[in-house]
Amino acid sequence: MSTYLFAGASSAIALQTCQILQAKGHKVIGISTKEIIEPYDKIYTVKNYLQGSYPVLNETIDGLVYFPGTINLKPFHRLSIEEFKHDYEINALGAVCFLQFYLTALKESLHPSIVLFSSVAAQQGMLFHSSITMAKAAVEGLTRSLAADLAPKIRVNCIAPSLTDTPLSERLINTQEKIDNLKKRNPLQKIGSTTDLANAVIFLLSEDAGWITGQVLAVDGGMGSLKL
Repeated sequence: MSTYLFAGASSAIALQTCQILQAKGHKVIGISTKEIIEPYDKIYTVKNYLQGSYPVLNETIDGLVYFPGTINLKPFHRLSIEEFKHDYEINALGAVCFLQFYLTALKESLHPSIVLFSSVAAQQGMLFHSSITMAKAAVEGLTRSLAADLAPKIRVNCIAPSLTDTPLSERLINTQEKIDNLKKRNPLQKIGSTTDLANAVIFLLSEDAGWITGQVLAVDGGMGSLKL
């Protein structure tokens, strides 16, 4: 049995990942800025991920996953500096604080792994994505640099999804017309599910991915690499 620690535990992808890992016999601890009860083995609430007063865990952690993210889509001229800072803090600096705090506990594991989240937009120019792209590109840079810093002991990888059906993206897929148009833009003509992303997280955490580090795994239906 392995023990995994999730930041952003209230996210739909985190919840799905937790349930699958627990069904496989693993322990999952959650940290969230929101009050939640299930399905985690333990759950802790923090004020935010920058100065979150993270709980001290007196146990070995086998994997860290940072789920928090934002979808702040606006034309560049309408984005304030405060919005750029907000997106950068949640997506990038929050990940740094979370990883720094629990790195010692992770080093005690025999097969430690870190998984972060980027976006298809970090590598592909998209309308209205200036703020989120800047933040997620920083996450991808952190992934590669940290993988080098922590090799050969700790593997560090990142997942870059396209649009996924979660509460965070609800306003983008709240009509059938929007859903149909977005599916048509995707090479596999689908919107991602929480299970699609959860399975990718679980793979990267597992020893099945034991020779993979410093990678950004596109889980996007081909959105970032194909043009049909």
